Amino acid sequence: MNAADILECLSVPWRHGAHVDLTGIVCADRLDLPGRDLPGVDFSGARFPQGIDAQGARFQGLAWFRGAVFGGPSLFQRATFVSDARFEEAQFDHLADFSEAEFRGIARFDAARFAQGASFAGSVSYGNVSLAHADFGAAANFHDAEYLGGIWCDHTRFAASTDFTGIQIHGRLWLRGAQVQGARLNADRFPLSYGYAYT
Repeated sequence: MNAADILECLSVPWRHGAHVDLTGIVCADRLDLPGRDLPGVDFSGARFPQGIDAQGARFQGLAWFRGAVFGGPSLFQRATFVSDARFEEAQFDHLADFSEAEFRGIARFDAARFAQGASFAGSVSYGNVSLAHADFGAAANFHDAEYLGGIWCDHTRFAASTDFTGIQIHGRLWLRGAQVQGARLNADRFPLSYGYAYT
């Protein structure tokens, strides 16, 4: 399926309780969505060999990318997810950039694989951010991120030089089994944490 056909499918207005079903599609070229207002969409199991550019896009309904594979860069800088953003078991073969993204529902990245690392610098989430069992093959950047619903890092594997400076956690901080380059990730890496810490 080429990108133009996908854009046509996504040209419908957002409607509460409805979404566009694009599960399992393979996008033949890079999918360019910068600055677009998008309806609810389910890309579960989809493949994007050339990557996706959703910088500044506004996902007005559900935004599901469960088990999606991104072969090229995944650019979600300044994107807004009005509802839940679900990326569990997604595979990012190039850098995944969610810097300054706004998650108004949950941001779920359970068991996701970030081969080239990721940036969540300056991102904000009003719901829980879940990285349970996620694997970062290169450094991640969480500088100045703010998570009002807490962060769940159950057995998450972070690479060396991951940047947690300035991150604010206003809910539960769950670090059981979490590691940075094979060493235990301790709560002292999160000095601006205002809720309970589970280590």
